[in-house]
Amino acid sequence: KLIAPVSTGPAPAAPGEQSWGIGAVRASESQYDGTGVTVAVLDTGIDANHPAFAGVDLVHQNYTEEDGSDLHGHGTHCAGTIFGRDVDGTRIGIARNVKRALIGKVLGQGGGDSSSLAKAIQWAIHGGANVISMSLGIDFPGYVEYLTQEKNMKISPATSMALEEYRANVNLFTELARLVEAQAAFTQGAVIVAASGNESNRPEYEIAVAPPAAGTGIIAVGALGKSPQGLTVADFSNNQVDISAPGVDILSARAGTKGLVTMSGTSMATPHAAGIAVLWAQRQLDMTGRVDGRALMAQIIAS
Repeated sequence: KLIAPVSTGPAPAAPGEQSWGIGAVRASESQYDGTGVTVAVLDTGIDANHPAFAGVDLVHQNYTEEDGSDLHGHGTHCAGTIFGRDVDGTRIGIARNVKRALIGKVLGQGGGDSSSLAKAIQWAIHGGANVISMSLGIDFPGYVEYLTQEKNMKISPATSMALEEYRANVNLFTELARLVEAQAAFTQGAVIVAASGNESNRPEYEIAVAPPAAGTGIIAVGALGKSPQGLTVADFSNNQVDISAPGVDILSARAGTKGLVTMSGTSMATPHAAGIAVLWAQRQLDMTGRVDGRALMAQIIAS
Protein backbone atom coordinates (compact mmCIF):
# COMPACT_ATOMS: atom_id res chain seq x y z
CA LYS A 1 0.00 0.00 0.00
CA LEU A 2 0.95 3.62 -0.24
CA ILE A 3 3.19 4.80 2.58
CA ALA A 4 0.99 7.84 3.02
CA PRO A 5 2.55 11.12 4.15
CA VAL A 6 2.21 11.72 7.88
CA SER A 7 1.45 15.35 7.12
CA THR A 8 0.73 17.56 4.13
CA GLY A 9 0.79 21.33 4.08
CA PRO A 10 0.75 24.31 1.74
CA ALA A 11 3.87 25.69 0.16
CA PRO A 12 5.38 28.64 2.05
CA ALA A 13 4.23 32.06 0.87
CA ALA A 14 7.84 32.72 -0.16
CA PRO A 15 9.32 29.28 -0.90
CA GLY A 16 12.88 30.52 -1.33
CA GLU A 17 15.58 29.38 -3.71
CA GLN A 18 15.38 25.63 -2.97
CA SER A 19 13.71 22.95 -0.88
CA TRP A 20 15.73 22.46 2.31
CA GLY A 21 16.48 18.83 1.42
CA ILE A 22 18.46 19.93 -1.64
CA GLY A 23 20.99 21.70 0.55
CA ALA A 24 20.98 18.97 3.20
CA VAL A 25 22.12 16.31 0.72
CA ARG A 26 24.50 18.86 -0.86
CA ALA A 27 23.05 18.35 -4.32
CA SER A 28 23.57 22.05 -5.03
CA GLU A 29 27.34 21.49 -4.66
CA SER A 30 27.49 18.64 -7.18
CA GLN A 31 28.81 19.01 -10.71
CA TYR A 32 26.37 16.31 -11.83
CA ASP A 33 22.73 16.83 -12.84
CA GLY A 34 21.42 13.43 -13.99
CA THR A 35 22.44 13.70 -17.64
CA GLY A 36 22.27 10.33 -19.39
CA VAL A 37 20.63 8.47 -16.48
CA THR A 38 17.21 6.82 -16.64
CA VAL A 39 15.13 6.72 -13.46
CA ALA A 40 11.98 4.75 -12.68
CA VAL A 41 9.36 5.89 -10.17
CA LEU A 42 6.96 3.11 -9.12
CA ASP A 43 4.20 4.90 -7.25
CA THR A 44 0.76 6.44 -7.84
CA GLY A 45 1.60 7.85 -11.27
CA ILE A 46 2.54 11.40 -12.20
CA ASP A 47 0.96 14.67 -13.30
CA ALA A 48 2.70 14.88 -16.65
CA ASN A 49 1.41 18.42 -17.20
CA HIS A 50 3.15 19.88 -14.16
CA PRO A 51 5.88 22.37 -15.17
CA ALA A 52 8.37 20.48 -12.99
CA PHE A 53 8.50 17.79 -15.68
CA ALA A 54 8.76 19.96 -18.76
CA GLY A 55 11.13 18.45 -21.30
CA VAL A 56 11.23 15.00 -19.66
CA ASP A 57 10.35 11.95 -21.75
CA LEU A 58 7.88 10.24 -19.42
CA VAL A 59 7.24 6.59 -20.29
CA HIS A 60 4.03 5.41 -18.61
CA GLN A 61 2.87 1.94 -17.59
CA ASN A 62 -0.30 1.41 -15.56
CA TYR A 63 -0.60 -1.67 -13.32
CA THR A 64 -3.87 -0.61 -11.65
CA GLU A 65 -7.51 -0.65 -12.67
CA GLU A 66 -7.68 3.16 -12.49
CA ASP A 67 -6.77 5.52 -15.30
CA GLY A 68 -3.13 6.44 -15.60
CA SER A 69 -3.28 9.86 -13.94
CA ASP A 70 -1.98 10.55 -10.43
CA LEU A 71 -5.17 10.74 -8.37
CA HIS A 72 -3.31 10.98 -5.06
CA GLY A 73 -0.43 13.35 -5.83
CA HIS A 74 2.11 11.15 -4.04
CA GLY A 75 3.99 9.98 -7.12
CA THR A 76 4.10 13.50 -8.53
CA HIS A 77 5.65 14.82 -5.31
CA CYS A 78 8.25 12.02 -5.19
CA ALA A 79 9.19 12.40 -8.85
CA GLY A 80 9.60 16.15 -8.35
CA THR A 81 12.22 15.59 -5.67
CA ILE A 82 14.22 13.22 -7.88
CA PHE A 83 14.27 15.08 -11.20
CA GLY A 84 11.85 18.02 -11.06
CA ARG A 85 12.76 21.24 -12.82
CA ASP A 86 12.67 24.54 -10.91
CA VAL A 87 9.17 25.89 -10.30
CA ASP A 88 8.78 29.67 -10.17
CA GLY A 89 12.43 30.04 -9.24
CA THR A 90 12.40 27.39 -6.49
CA ARG A 91 14.60 24.32 -6.87
CA ILE A 92 12.85 21.09 -5.88
CA GLY A 93 14.76 18.46 -7.87
CA ILE A 94 18.12 16.85 -7.16
CA ALA A 95 18.90 15.60 -10.68
CA ARG A 96 17.38 18.37 -12.77
CA ASN A 97 18.63 17.20 -16.17
CA VAL A 98 17.18 13.69 -16.28
CA LYS A 99 15.73 13.41 -19.77
CA ARG A 100 13.94 10.06 -19.51
CA ALA A 101 11.84 8.64 -16.68
CA LEU A 102 9.80 5.45 -16.44
CA ILE A 103 6.57 6.05 -14.51
CA GLY A 104 4.96 2.84 -13.29
CA LYS A 105 1.59 3.34 -11.64
CA VAL A 106 1.48 0.42 -9.20
CA LEU A 107 -0.81 1.94 -6.57
CA GLY A 108 -4.41 3.02 -6.89
CA GLN A 109 -6.69 4.45 -4.24
CA GLY A 110 -7.08 0.95 -2.78
CA GLY A 111 -3.40 0.02 -2.88
CA GLY A 112 -1.75 -2.58 -5.09
CA ASP A 113 -0.35 -6.09 -4.99
CA SER A 114 3.08 -7.68 -4.85
CA SER A 115 2.68 -9.39 -8.22
CA SER A 116 2.10 -6.09 -10.03
CA LEU A 117 5.04 -4.48 -8.24
CA ALA A 118 7.30 -7.38 -9.22
CA LYS A 119 6.22 -6.98 -12.85
CA ALA A 120 6.84 -3.23 -12.64
CA ILE A 121 10.38 -3.73 -11.35
CA GLN A 122 11.15 -6.07 -14.25
CA TRP A 123 9.54 -3.59 -16.68
CA ALA A 124 11.75 -0.82 -15.32
CA ILE A 125 14.91 -2.90 -15.69
CA HIS A 126 14.03 -3.93 -19.23
CA GLY A 127 13.32 -0.26 -19.95
CA GLY A 128 16.86 0.70 -19.01
CA ALA A 129 16.31 2.18 -15.56
CA ASN A 130 19.50 2.83 -13.60
CA VAL A 131 17.66 3.87 -10.44
CA ILE A 132 14.26 2.56 -9.26
CA SER A 133 12.46 4.53 -6.54
CA MET A 134 9.57 2.99 -4.57
CA SER A 135 7.83 4.98 -1.82
CA LEU A 136 5.50 2.15 -0.85
CA GLY A 137 5.43 -0.75 1.56
CA ILE A 138 3.63 -3.57 3.32
CA ASP A 139 2.25 -2.52 6.70
CA PHE A 140 2.75 -5.63 8.86
CA PRO A 141 1.20 -4.14 12.06
CA GLY A 142 -1.68 -2.78 10.01
CA TYR A 143 -2.30 -6.19 8.43
CA VAL A 144 -2.54 -7.82 11.87
CA GLU A 145 -5.00 -5.12 12.90
CA TYR A 146 -7.03 -5.69 9.73
CA LEU A 147 -7.24 -9.44 10.31
CA THR A 148 -8.27 -9.09 13.96
CA GLN A 149 -10.69 -6.17 13.62
CA GLU A 150 -12.13 -6.61 10.13
CA LYS A 151 -11.95 -10.39 9.79
CA ASN A 152 -12.55 -11.18 13.50
CA MET A 153 -9.52 -13.46 13.71
CA LYS A 154 -7.82 -14.19 16.99
CA ILE A 155 -4.46 -12.52 17.50
CA SER A 156 -2.35 -15.70 17.30
CA PRO A 157 -3.48 -16.95 13.87
CA ALA A 158 -3.64 -13.35 12.58
CA THR A 159 -0.04 -12.76 13.60
CA SER A 160 1.05 -16.08 12.12
CA MET A 161 -0.66 -15.30 8.81
CA ALA A 162 0.84 -11.82 8.68
CA LEU A 163 4.31 -13.16 9.45
CA GLU A 164 4.02 -15.64 6.60
CA GLU A 165 3.03 -12.86 4.21
CA TYR A 166 5.91 -10.75 5.53
CA ARG A 167 8.39 -13.61 4.98
CA ALA A 168 7.10 -14.35 1.49
CA ASN A 169 7.39 -10.71 0.44
CA VAL A 170 10.89 -10.28 1.87
CA ASN A 171 11.96 -13.36 -0.08
CA LEU A 172 10.24 -12.12 -3.24
CA PHE A 173 11.95 -8.74 -3.25
CA THR A 174 15.30 -10.21 -2.26
CA GLU A 175 15.13 -12.50 -5.30
CA LEU A 176 14.09 -9.59 -7.52
CA ALA A 177 17.09 -7.58 -6.30
CA ARG A 178 19.33 -10.54 -7.15
CA LEU A 179 17.76 -10.71 -10.59
CA VAL A 180 18.50 -7.02 -11.11
CA GLU A 181 22.13 -7.61 -10.13
CA ALA A 182 22.42 -10.65 -12.41
CA GLN A 183 20.98 -8.77 -15.40
CA ALA A 184 23.68 -6.12 -14.98
CA ALA A 185 26.06 -8.51 -16.70
CA PHE A 186 24.07 -7.99 -19.92
CA THR A 187 22.69 -4.45 -19.49
CA GLN A 188 23.42 -1.30 -17.53
CA GLY A 189 23.35 -1.84 -13.77
CA ALA A 190 20.64 -0.51 -11.46
CA VAL A 191 19.77 0.02 -7.81
CA ILE A 192 16.41 -0.14 -6.05
CA VAL A 193 15.61 2.42 -3.36
CA ALA A 194 12.55 1.99 -1.11
CA ALA A 195 10.86 3.66 1.86
CA SER A 196 11.28 2.04 5.28
CA GLY A 197 7.78 2.98 6.51
CA ASN A 198 6.12 5.44 8.89
CA GLU A 199 4.81 3.07 11.58
CA SER A 200 7.19 4.07 14.41
CA ASN A 201 6.34 6.48 17.20
CA ARG A 202 9.65 7.52 18.69
CA PRO A 203 10.62 7.53 21.52
CA GLU A 204 7.70 5.34 22.66
CA TYR A 205 8.41 2.53 20.19
CA GLU A 206 10.14 1.74 16.88
CA ILE A 207 8.95 -0.56 14.09
CA ALA A 208 11.34 -2.46 11.82
CA VAL A 209 11.64 -1.62 8.13
CA ALA A 210 8.81 -3.03 6.02
CA PRO A 211 8.99 -4.90 2.71
CA PRO A 212 9.93 -4.28 -0.03
CA ALA A 213 12.66 -2.17 1.61
CA ALA A 214 13.41 -5.07 3.98
CA GLY A 215 14.59 -7.22 1.07
CA THR A 216 18.32 -7.87 0.81
CA GLY A 217 19.81 -5.81 -2.00
CA ILE A 218 17.26 -2.99 -1.71
CA ILE A 219 18.30 0.32 -0.13
CA ALA A 220 15.96 1.02 2.81
CA VAL A 221 15.54 4.74 3.51
CA GLY A 222 14.61 6.44 6.79
CA ALA A 223 13.46 10.03 7.24
CA LEU A 224 15.25 13.01 8.80
CA GLY A 225 13.96 16.35 9.98
CA LYS A 226 15.86 19.47 10.91
CA SER A 227 16.23 21.18 14.26
CA PRO A 228 18.41 23.96 15.72
CA GLN A 229 20.85 21.18 16.70
CA GLY A 230 21.00 19.77 13.17
CA LEU A 231 19.39 16.77 11.46
CA THR A 232 17.25 14.47 13.63
CA VAL A 233 15.53 11.14 13.00
CA ALA A 234 11.82 11.70 12.34
CA ASP A 235 9.61 10.27 15.10
CA PHE A 236 7.58 8.22 12.56
CA SER A 237 10.58 6.72 10.74
CA ASN A 238 11.09 2.95 10.96
CA ASN A 239 14.43 1.53 12.05
CA GLN A 240 17.03 -0.89 10.60
CA VAL A 241 17.50 1.31 7.53
CA ASP A 242 20.52 1.50 5.23
CA ILE A 243 20.51 5.27 4.89
CA SER A 244 18.43 8.27 5.96
CA ALA A 245 17.54 11.41 4.05
CA PRO A 246 15.40 14.55 4.46
CA GLY A 247 11.76 13.55 4.88
CA VAL A 248 10.00 16.25 6.95
CA ASP A 249 8.28 19.27 5.39
CA ILE A 250 9.65 18.52 1.93
CA LEU A 251 8.62 20.96 -0.79
CA SER A 252 7.89 19.45 -4.21
CA ALA A 253 5.41 19.34 -7.08
CA ARG A 254 1.68 19.38 -6.36
CA ALA A 255 -0.45 17.29 -8.72
CA GLY A 256 -3.38 19.02 -10.40
CA THR A 257 -1.78 22.43 -10.13
CA LYS A 258 1.29 24.26 -11.38
CA GLY A 259 2.46 24.83 -7.83
CA LEU A 260 4.13 23.17 -4.87
CA VAL A 261 3.15 21.45 -1.62
CA THR A 262 4.99 20.16 1.46
CA MET A 263 4.76 16.53 2.60
CA SER A 264 6.44 14.49 5.34
CA GLY A 265 7.28 10.78 5.47
CA THR A 266 9.86 8.18 4.53
CA SER A 267 8.16 8.43 1.13
CA MET A 268 9.67 11.89 0.86
CA ALA A 269 13.09 10.73 2.07
CA THR A 270 13.29 7.95 -0.53
CA PRO A 271 13.39 10.23 -3.60
CA HIS A 272 16.22 12.21 -1.99
CA ALA A 273 18.26 9.00 -1.82
CA ALA A 274 17.14 8.09 -5.33
CA GLY A 275 18.17 11.51 -6.62
CA ILE A 276 21.64 11.14 -5.11
CA ALA A 277 21.82 7.67 -6.70
CA VAL A 278 21.14 9.31 -10.08
CA LEU A 279 24.06 11.69 -9.57
CA TRP A 280 26.37 8.81 -8.63
CA ALA A 281 25.15 6.85 -11.66
CA GLN A 282 26.00 9.77 -13.94
CA ARG A 283 29.49 9.90 -12.44
CA GLN A 284 29.96 6.20 -13.20
CA LEU A 285 28.76 6.71 -16.78
CA ASP A 286 31.17 9.59 -17.28
CA MET A 287 34.11 7.61 -15.87
CA THR A 288 33.50 4.09 -17.20
CA GLY A 289 30.69 4.28 -19.75
CA ARG A 290 28.38 2.02 -17.72
CA VAL A 291 26.58 1.80 -14.37
CA ASP A 292 27.79 -0.79 -11.87
CA GLY A 293 24.78 -1.50 -9.62
CA ARG A 294 26.74 -3.10 -6.78
CA ALA A 295 29.27 -0.27 -6.65
CA LEU A 296 26.48 2.27 -6.97
CA MET A 297 24.68 0.81 -3.95
CA ALA A 298 27.87 0.96 -1.88
CA GLN A 299 28.50 4.57 -2.91
CA ILE A 300 24.99 5.67 -1.96
CA ILE A 301 25.16 4.09 1.49
CA ALA A 302 28.66 5.42 2.11
CA SER A 303 27.61 8.94 1.09
